Amino acid sequence: MITFVIGLVILIGGGFLYGGFVERIFQPDDRETPAVASYDGVDFVGMKKWKNSLIELLNIAGTGPILGPIQGILFGPLAFLTIPLGCVLAGAMHDYFSGMISMRNNGAQMPKMIQKYLGKNVRSFYNIVIMILMLLVGAVFIYTPGDLIVGDVLKQPTTAANPTTWIVYGLIFLYYLIATFFPIDQIIGRVYPIFGGLLVISAIAIFAGVIFHPAQLRNVDFANLSLQNVTKDGAPWIPIFFITVACGILSGFHATQATLISRSVTSEKEGRTTFYDMMIIEGFIAMTWAAAAMVMYNTDNGITPANTGATAMIGVISRYFLGNFGAVFAIIGVIVLPITSGDTALRSLRLIIAERFNIDQISKSKRAMVTISIFIPCGLILYFAKTNPAGFNMLWRYFAFTNQFIAIFAMSMIAVYLFIRKQNGWIALIPGMFYAFVVLSFIIHAPIGFNMAAFEKTSYTYSYLIAGALTLLYAWYTTNYAKKHGMSIEDRKL
Repeated sequence: MITFVIGLVILIGGGFLYGGFVERIFQPDDRETPAVASYDGVDFVGMKKWKNSLIELLNIAGTGPILGPIQGILFGPLAFLTIPLGCVLAGAMHDYFSGMISMRNNGAQMPKMIQKYLGKNVRSFYNIVIMILMLLVGAVFIYTPGDLIVGDVLKQPTTAANPTTWIVYGLIFLYYLIATFFPIDQIIGRVYPIFGGLLVISAIAIFAGVIFHPAQLRNVDFANLSLQNVTKDGAPWIPIFFITVACGILSGFHATQATLISRSVTSEKEGRTTFYDMMIIEGFIAMTWAAAAMVMYNTDNGITPANTGATAMIGVISRYFLGNFGAVFAIIGVIVLPITSGDTALRSLRLIIAERFNIDQISKSKRAMVTISIFIPCGLILYFAKTNPAGFNMLWRYFAFTNQFIAIFAMSMIAVYLFIRKQNGWIALIPGMFYAFVVLSFIIHAPIGFNMAAFEKTSYTYSYLIAGALTLLYAWYTTNYAKKHGMSIEDRKL
């Protein structure tokens, strides 16, 4: 229990102090924001601070900060310290600067900012990866809430043979279509306050249940701590833990949501609450579900990782702490998370494609054309994941990797933005280097990547060496690009 409490102190206290430090570096002022200067009634629409913050929270908090920590806690209580530290120093900082730099660039989406601060060649590669990620997010966040609705609410089998499964998927898909197409204040701005209430109730309820089970919350044994032994199924802490937890610490997907909301914020001084603090709340959600999973695994109830998958654990945890009636509200709260991330993921993809090919989004016909072009491949990915026995596992692994892989591009972009202004770009580059090492060593070793595992089995020696060399190249490119181009970068047209 002590380790969990320390983690909460790091998350809340550290978030307050470091959030203030990050804000002072950026120096928000009273200039007009894109929501005011570029109002178009569709995507550039000013909204109130509380509404922007709530939308940002619901956008970024999908099933990642729940399913990831449920699996990540199997590595032990060290997760209670790693999650808040990473959230404060990396995740929240990443989200804040992504949103704020976008505001300083008239609400530009990530690909345009990557081109401006890292060059056209990097943008070309980034475009491919980010579009893949957005489609994966859309598919994952139809699949997981759909299965929760069918299995835990309707109490029916979630198989592809059950027509109810496809009906529920179809209804979520229809909502995504509407939320992607219509102006942000007409759909998302109106339904999110309701969704937000459900989210808050479910998170607080599960947290309360955790607090009443202190005996099951194990502490870190620092005297005998060895990262070589803190493993899950023989997997090393680095990189597997960080790939597993994913969104609860750092998520590249969040940058696409921060740039989306940058178009509806009416004052730069609202940025800290809207971007940084909302990631701290996501960290709280991740900590809560990680702790709840630990309680379940350490209680004599027959629940083990071997016989209960991460998705099924959501229902198990909810019923254990809240009973059958209360569990319905908790499960609905969890269902809200992926749905409110999936809709804006596809909306972000629409903006990215429109921005890339200069397609006017005020025109309804052109907006519909881009929307349809997104939903067809997303539907095909969803169909594959559901009808193939190994489909969802493959989908989730690529989603988790790609999600963090694109974050290192945002970290590099942030570092360049700060370096050319003679500010502390290392606050972005150091966590960017760490995550570059994590994602590169993972994809080099993993069977879904370059499959170095076929050569070195469980050892990561060569994967680490190659990843280390590539990480140094990543750091060199970032610092050298900033030094070579300097403030002339700001003269580039978006």
